[in-house]
Order: sequence, then structure tokens, then C-alpha cells
Amino acid sequence: MSNEQTRHYARVGALAVAPAALTVSLVAHPFLAGRLPNEAAIAEAVASGPSRWAVVHLSAAVASALIAIAFLALRSYLREAGEDRYSPLGVPFVVLGSVLFAVLPGMEFAPLAAAETGATSAEIAATQSAIVSWFTGVLVAGALSFVVGVLLFGLAITRTRIAGDGLTRVVVVALVVMATARFVPLSLAQFYVQALAALLALWPLAYLLWTHPVPATAAARSDAIRPARDRQQNV
Repeated sequence: MSNEQTRHYARVGALAVAPAALTVSLVAHPFLAGRLPNEAAIAEAVASGPSRWAVVHLSAAVASALIAIAFLALRSYLREAGEDRYSPLGVPFVVLGSVLFAVLPGMEFAPLAAAETGATSAEIAATQSAIVSWFTGVLVAGALSFVVGVLLFGLAITRTRIAGDGLTRVVVVALVVMATARFVPLSLAQFYVQALAALLALWPLAYLLWTHPVPATAAARSDAIRPARDRQQNV
């Protein structure tokens, strides 16, 4: 397998696997009623299923890392399409937002640790309450960074026109919804809307990269340059 083929499969795989992993981790998360953070609901979920709580949050951290890798794969494709204005600026914001998002599941091991030591539901809720200000601060900072990065990638996708107008609109809107859902303090938005938006944004891009290993804009430029080179050689 050539290096180009390896890069092609790696980019497609990153864009396909990342939203699937994020969806599985978010949908498998116990539903938390009411406005988040809901310490009582968290305590009940941890006490009733500590193993599930641990696995879900560990997988969410891994999924956040995969999302960052997916955007790096998209950046590679956009670079080949000649885009060097917006996506390079978007990379650090997306990576920082993904890192901070991965910190949140780690913080949610605090109530799990309390439950494992035999704490009551009230004590588990108190443990969660003790970290809620830090949790909220990290959540907001990560969401802000991720939104900025996503908007820059949206501009890059729009300007390069690597996809048709309809697909571009779907992808860009889904990216924005995916990012802004992190601000909404409801399980419906945090878990399900974000997961669906991730699939709608990144799976079409995975298909685009699968069917067009070379960006259409880059291919068009190559076709335009080749006749000129041929004419020069014939002179």
C-alpha cells in the first residue's frame, strides 16, 4: 500500500470513527433529568451503575481525542485543496476544546470514587457539588474554544467549495450545532443533539473524502495547469 493510500484510509477512518465513538459514549450516558449539573441525578446514576458510569466517561474522553484527530484529518484534506487561511487557525482551538472536553469525564470520576468508598447518595451529591464550579468553568472554556475552531473550519469548507452547496450547508450547520450544543445545560442537547450533529457533520465529510481522495478544487487546478505545461513542452 502506498503512502497516499495509507493517508487516504487514515483520513476517512478518522472522520468516520470519531463521531461514531462520540455518539456511543454520549447515548450510553445515563440520562440526567432537569437542568445540568444536577447533583442529585448524578448521585443516583453513579450509585445505581458505577461500572457503567466509569466506562461511559472513559469512552467519552477517548472519543474527544478522536474528534480532534478527525479535524486534523480534515485540515490535511483542506490543505491539499489549497486552504491555508482559516483551517490552520481553527486547529489549535479545536484541539484545545477537545482536550478540555476530555477533562470533564475525568472530573466525573470524583463522585464515582465517593460511591466506591461506600458514600451515601447525599454524600455522592455533595462530592459532585464540590467540583461543580471547576466543572462549569472547564466546560465553558472548552466549548468556547471548540466553537471558534469549528467556525473557522466552517469558513474553510465554505470558501474551498470541496463539496456541493447542499452538502456544504448541511455540514457547516451540523458542525455549528455540534459545538453550540455543549453550552446548553440539558441532557437532550449535551448527549443526543451533540451526537446527532456530529454524525451529520463528519460522516458526509468521510464519504466525501472516500469518493474524492483528491479535493475537487485541487484536481481542477491540476487539470488547468497540465494543458499549459503540455503546450510549453511542445514549443
